[in-house]
Formats: sequence, C-alpha cells, structure tokens
Amino acid sequence: MALVRNTTPLIVVMGVSGSGKSTVGAALAEALGLPFADADALHPAENVARMAAGVPLTDDDRWPWLDAVGVALAEARETGMVMACSALRRVYRDRILAMAPSARFALLEVPRDVLEARMEQRPDHFMPASLLDSQMAALEPLGADEPGVTVPATASVSRLVAELAKLG
Repeated sequence: MALVRNTTPLIVVMGVSGSGKSTVGAALAEALGLPFADADALHPAENVARMAAGVPLTDDDRWPWLDAVGVALAEARETGMVMACSALRRVYRDRILAMAPSARFALLEVPRDVLEARMEQRPDHFMPASLLDSQMAALEPLGADEPGVTVPATASVSRLVAELAKLG
C-alpha cells in the first residue's frame, strides 16, 4: 500500500518487546519535531502486574489499553505524534485505526536471539524475557493492505530514523 504523506503524522512504532520501539520511537519523534508517547504508560496497573508476574495478557486485558492508545493518537491528530506500541495483531491495529484512521505503522523486525539479549540487558523493565514466546506467537506481520512499513531493526537508530522519517 502506498503511503500518503501526513501533514501531522501519527506513527505507531510497533513490534515485540525488545525490538526497540521506545528507543526508535523517541528518536523518530525528535527528528520529526513531534511529541512521543510510550503505550506502556497507558496500561492499567493490573496489566503491568500480570506481565511482571510472567502472565501473558489476553485480548480482554488489551482492549481498554488499545482504546487508550487510539484515543491518545486521535487527540494528537492536529499536532502529530509518534507512539511506541506493540500492536502485535491485526485486530489490535484495526482497533487503533478505528479511532485514529490516519495512523501509520512501522513494524520493527528483530531476530529472536537479538531480542533475548536486549531483554536481558534491561532488568528493570516490567516485561520479562519469559513472555517473548507469547509475543512472538501473537505477532502478525503487517498486511499488504495495512498502512505502514516493516523494517529490519538491527541497523543503527539513526539509520532506522532516516528510513522511518519517510512516514512523516
């Protein structure tokens, strides 16, 4: 699908835990002069506690969180925003798009061994490496008809930002 350049882009940097969503998203937001938000901050405390305990979230756990992500993006339609959000399944992305139809997705693809190494290097994060399997199982690649791009995310942050800035 061809991407239409947004005057106020809404970009969701997505992928499994450890893919670099927050790092790349924050750098992209800075490069584009847009606000940055991390969808992890929108999780209810119960979701964070479940994940910290190594319990994967269900869709019922995710719906209110995805609604909060969609609302945050919709409220930023005048100013633009870059949001880091896993958005693993198509139905999750569809839920976000229902509220923020101009959003574009940037899927960060990272080999499993790199993901594991990254997750082990961040011991203070609530998402344990033990949940990587459930995230990898849930991940649905972007469909050809979805608004976004998939990029291999083992390149430098500056290279990824240069490529993803085209979404804005």
